[in-house]
Amino acid sequence: RRIWNAARYSLAGFRAAIRHEAAFRQELVLGIPMLLLVPFVAPGRWQALLLAGSVVAVWVVELLNSAVEALADTISTEHHPLLGRAKDIGSAAVMLALVFAGVTWVVILWPAR
Repeated sequence: RRIWNAARYSLAGFRAAIRHEAAFRQELVLGIPMLLLVPFVAPGRWQALLLAGSVVAVWVVELLNSAVEALADTISTEHHPLLGRAKDIGSAAVMLALVFAGVTWVVILWPAR
């Protein structure tokens, strides 16, 4: 029963992110085709794991950032320096995940000399 409830809550979280978070939708639109390409472009299984993992990592960080933003907006919609800092730090985490994913794909797929 506990596993069933956890799965229900997780699916509700995915639905909420898709419904309310434009950035998450954009990352899904870009990431799903990338995941579908992985078996065809990865030179080996470890590279495939890194390519797919970098895309999934972006989604995970974006979901956590969206949760922080929703919580911050629940606390107050007025400007508060600490809430703004929390949102900015979450945004920075997403940026790092995106950079990591981009660098991972370039390094793995760049032709060897």
